[in-house]
Amino acid sequence: MTDTDTRARRSSRLPMRRAADPLQASPSGAPTPRRRLRLALRIALGAIPCLLLMLFVVLATAVTFWISLAAVLLRSAPQGKAITGLVVVLGLGAVMYWLVASYVAPKRVVRRVLGLTAAVLFTAGAVWAAKSHDSALFLARDMAWGESDVLDYKKFPSRPVNNGSVAFHFDERSSPQLFQRIEYSVDGRARTAGLDGLLRSTKTTSFIVVKDGEIVYERYFNGYRRDSIATSFSVAKSVTSLLVGIAIDEGAIGSVDDSIVDYLPEMRGRGLDALTIKDLLLMSTGIRFVQDEDLGDLEELWPFTSDVALAYSYPNLRRLVLHRPPSDEPVGAAFNYNPYHPILLGMILQRTTHRPVSRYLEEKVWRPLGMEYPASWSLDNDTDAFEKMESGINARAIDFAKLGQLYLNGGNWNGKQVISRRWVRESTAPDASDHRPFLSYRDWQAAGGYYRYMWWGMPTPDGGYYYTARGHLGQRITVFPKDRLVIVRFGLADGGVDDVIETVAEKVRKEGRS
Repeated sequence: MTDTDTRARRSSRLPMRRAADPLQASPSGAPTPRRRLRLALRIALGAIPCLLLMLFVVLATAVTFWISLAAVLLRSAPQGKAITGLVVVLGLGAVMYWLVASYVAPKRVVRRVLGLTAAVLFTAGAVWAAKSHDSALFLARDMAWGESDVLDYKKFPSRPVNNGSVAFHFDERSSPQLFQRIEYSVDGRARTAGLDGLLRSTKTTSFIVVKDGEIVYERYFNGYRRDSIATSFSVAKSVTSLLVGIAIDEGAIGSVDDSIVDYLPEMRGRGLDALTIKDLLLMSTGIRFVQDEDLGDLEELWPFTSDVALAYSYPNLRRLVLHRPPSDEPVGAAFNYNPYHPILLGMILQRTTHRPVSRYLEEKVWRPLGMEYPASWSLDNDTDAFEKMESGINARAIDFAKLGQLYLNGGNWNGKQVISRRWVRESTAPDASDHRPFLSYRDWQAAGGYYRYMWWGMPTPDGGYYYTARGHLGQRITVFPKDRLVIVRFGLADGGVDDVIETVAEKVRKEGRS
């Protein structure tokens, strides 16, 4: 063996020296700055998909639980946007799962963590729902029902309002030629159309014109008939005002100047002692109520932050309103539309008349006016049921017209004073001393409008005024005292209804002058 071969064999036994790696630890054993940076980046890049994956798991579990509440408590399918949202969340979650399982952690570990997280969240939700039934049912309603619509009377439980054995029928003086040609404006441009076509195109379902106590126009559209049920939405607030006036006339309630704590003592000592029945009727500040348009983008996603949703769908309205905090503004300082007010008035009515509000409506109004059809009043729940005072009267348009005629007659119906003339005027006529700023519905005040005892009012160019019971989606009972005119409109959408009503009123007014 040569010396060269011997050296080669020796060198093969010696450990080979590798070139220095700048990413390895320094000779002292400490990680180099570049290695620390690389490690931090790897941790950060791994943590981001992990955090996003957990977020999507939480969201997917929450939406699934929400959908399950609707299915279990209401036996109802969720609204379409809930399913769409769930599909989107699951799709994004699947992408994050693939990233985490491929580059961060083993699939088996990821699946176990996700399954455990979902199980814990779902179990916690079930425990909460069992302990907080009212809140759980509210969430279920929000998920299953979504936005309010004209068929809500089929969703809520209700209490009947029976009519009497003798029905009142308006005399009819049909004037079809009067409404063959209607001139109106859209965006400042003059247009002409027949009233039937105009109403049909604006999603109107019922339109009735009563002049001097006689029907001059009555039509139904978009699948509705004379006996079709129309839900009132906030028209019910004006009916609540009517019932309060009757209760005061009969002495069941002392005065509009009475403090509400005289009737609801559980609210005493909470900064609301100065709040009166009149403040409730006038929608004056005192009780906190945040309009939906004043909520932030994130707040709108959570139903419990919406006073509008709570007042409409919460299944225990009495408990809800008794725990509302005071408003930031002093009592009576401003106008702020507040659906909690009619609920409180309903509680006062129930306690002072010793009967359900729907029964009081039946005895004092529905039977005496000879309504043609029975009605109903939607309830917050079907156990210790309470009327949805802010929105839930379900009746026929022709019977709603009689409520307008009652007010036009100064509270008198066929010689009987159902409600005092003083109350009718006090609750509808403009008050020159009312200078409250409007915190909501500022456009109504800017147009010259006013608000009295749950009736909206507007001066007219001839020095008079009209007042209207207004409800969501353009439900209206509008009274023109000077013209001896009542116009009732119900519909599936707003459709610029106030302009249509004013146009029709002017048409009738011109005909009367000719």
